[in-house]
Amino acid sequence: MKTTPRNKTLSPTRDHQVGLPARRAAADLLDAVLQKHQALDDVLGRVRNGALFDLPTRDRALARAIVGTSLRRKGQIDRVLETFLEKGLPAKAGTLYPILLSGAAQILFMNVPPHAAIDLAVRLAQWDPRAKRYDKLVNAVLRRVSEKGSAIADTLDPARVNTPDWLWQRWVRAWGEDRTSAISETQLIEPPLDLTVKSDPDVWAENLGGRVLPTGSVRLIPRGRIEELPGFDEGAWWVQDAAASIPAQLLGDVAGKRVADLCAAPGGKTAQLVAKGAAVTAVDLSKNRLARLEENLARLGLAAETVTADASQWQPDAPFDAVLLDAPCSSTGTIRRHPDVPYLKTDKDIAELAALQTRLLDNAVRLLKPGGTLVYSTCSLEPEEGEAQVAALLARTDSLRIEPMRADEPLGNTEWAQSSGVLRTFPFQLQLDSPEWSGMDGFFAARIVAAG
Repeated sequence: MKTTPRNKTLSPTRDHQVGLPARRAAADLLDAVLQKHQALDDVLGRVRNGALFDLPTRDRALARAIVGTSLRRKGQIDRVLETFLEKGLPAKAGTLYPILLSGAAQILFMNVPPHAAIDLAVRLAQWDPRAKRYDKLVNAVLRRVSEKGSAIADTLDPARVNTPDWLWQRWVRAWGEDRTSAISETQLIEPPLDLTVKSDPDVWAENLGGRVLPTGSVRLIPRGRIEELPGFDEGAWWVQDAAASIPAQLLGDVAGKRVADLCAAPGGKTAQLVAKGAAVTAVDLSKNRLARLEENLARLGLAAETVTADASQWQPDAPFDAVLLDAPCSSTGTIRRHPDVPYLKTDKDIAELAALQTRLLDNAVRLLKPGGTLVYSTCSLEPEEGEAQVAALLARTDSLRIEPMRADEPLGNTEWAQSSGVLRTFPFQLQLDSPEWSGMDGFFAARIVAAG
């Protein structure tokens, strides 16, 4: 009988019927994140021309769901797999670990029939030249997972075991064990989708089957492709977490003002400022990211000046009325949306990012007119990237002061405003009527005013 060569693609009809393409894409994505240390967003972008390119929408969604579940539940799954891998994982085994991880995720947490998950995992191993000699191991381990894995996983504290030690210890030191548990529990749940709308949030909430949040965002449970939702083509809204929409709002009425948006790509905050009538100069170091920002603004029917430059050194011809610096950071406040973050970042990364943030802040201050306003923000839960940065800035610059959130502001929320006047949100906040509808990114923001 003629067989399909292993270095060729299976026939689309046969392949799709057995569900192998989605599993192969998931294993490739997990391999990129966990074994090659590549950011999931970057790999997804490339894979649109690779493993996901020819997949129908349903298979794309399945691949992403498998990856998300595998990363969110990685601690529990690893404990289960370790129980049944008596000799540990063999070295130089290709995608063997991603295959086992994703197979166990489907069995333990996705209600996939075990026989289907096991059969597809074995076939996936047989397709990988380095993993194929372990196909019997895949079969044996996943069968034991299906028989005894749930009992093992259920004995574990999901919040603790699915949070890497380095991150758990950091958060306990900063926020205490109760808050750390609440953060980690929230991150196990697939997040809702938040949209910032140009106008009429109540109308768009009704059109999209969503609800309006206190931030003015429209929240909905994602179903299908974002590009197919009403209002996308006409540029009525853009995707932006509710917490991420706050920093631009802290600048208040920016109509007619010159505003610099530093580290601006992909452009959600730029769009907010332009929509409010500001003359915005969007600065970013990456030409490719700025091109994406320009594409996003074009879809929305908005325009801003763009500058490719290092925002820690950039010097324009004239100062600005206001500056928004949403600085590069560890992104630990966005793990619910980006479950790869705990496996890509380290303490060393946080120290290096904090040093960059200091340089960016110092230059941002130099861009302000007398009496101008700077909003500094990060999507990080690490104090070194938030509270400590602002405290150090104020200590070395006498001409600055914090302008606290006011009770009469639309975003005045005692749960988010700290006694020092800065804003801090946690993933477990913004509770609605179910976990799927609740939560927000962990964010820090401070509004700082220069002496007049």
